[in-house]
Formats: sequence, C-alpha cells, structure tokens
Amino acid sequence: MKKFDYIEIRVPAKPQFVSVIRLTVSGLASRINFNYNDIEDLKIAASEAVTNVVHLAYKKDGEGEIVIGCALYDNKMELMIADYGNGFNFEEIKTKIGPYHPEENITGLREGGLGLYLMETLMDEVMINNDGGVTVFMTKYITREQVEKNVERITT
Repeated sequence: MKKFDYIEIRVPAKPQFVSVIRLTVSGLASRINFNYNDIEDLKIAASEAVTNVVHLAYKKDGEGEIVIGCALYDNKMELMIADYGNGFNFEEIKTKIGPYHPEENITGLREGGLGLYLMETLMDEVMINNDGGVTVFMTKYITREQVEKNVERITT
C-alpha cells in the first residue's frame, strides 16, 4: 500500500507561473492540515526555487520547463522543483552569500543569496542536485500542538 500521494505538474519556465505554483503548494499543504504559518513558509520556499529556475536556468534560449513534484505524507510534504537548464554550484554560491545574522541589515545579502537563505531557513530539509540541470528537494514536517490527548480540560 502506498504511504503517500504524489502530484507532479509541469509548467513553462515563465514568471507568470510562479503564482500557479504558490497556489498549488498552498492547496496541497492545506489538504494535509499544515497550519497557516507553515503553508506560508512552503509557498515562499517554493516561490524562491521556481523563481531561481525562471531567472537562471534558461537564460540563453528563454524556453524551458519546470517540473514540480509534491509527495504528501501524513506528517510531511516533500517538494521537488527541477529544471534541465544551467546548473550551479550550491556550496560555492552559499559561501559567497552568507552567513546572515539577525542583527545584520538584510540588504547586505548579495543578489540571489536571499532565495537560498529563505529555502534553508523556512524548510526542515533542503537538498540540491545539479547534474544536468538543478533539482531542489525540500521537506517540511507538520508541527502538531504539544498537548496530550488525555489531559483534563479546565473551564472557567
């Protein structure tokens, strides 16, 4: 028996489709009971990954496709954003953009660094593979209330 549902869509690598991805991710996340803040985190992280594809992957010909895969589990959502354009060295880019400290002014981050920073900050796990394009795997776990089920309620 399958332990997750998998949804995959393909969209042109054009800016007008970023909002389509945000809405799709939001709808899927609400389906498995993510809270509002976690849904917003998922939308931002997905938007940043898709925006990176739109701006960086297909510079030369302006044509390309983004593949978005979503695996829905009982306790988490896994996102895959993939392209077949120009790859990049994540570790090299990461060394050029950080580190960011809360007391610093955010304008100090170099262009392109904010998206990677947001993905790593907002998601529980981020992995990047850049063999023949770039594939970003991101995982967000559902955080449940830390209240036991068999606790007596106090009413006033």
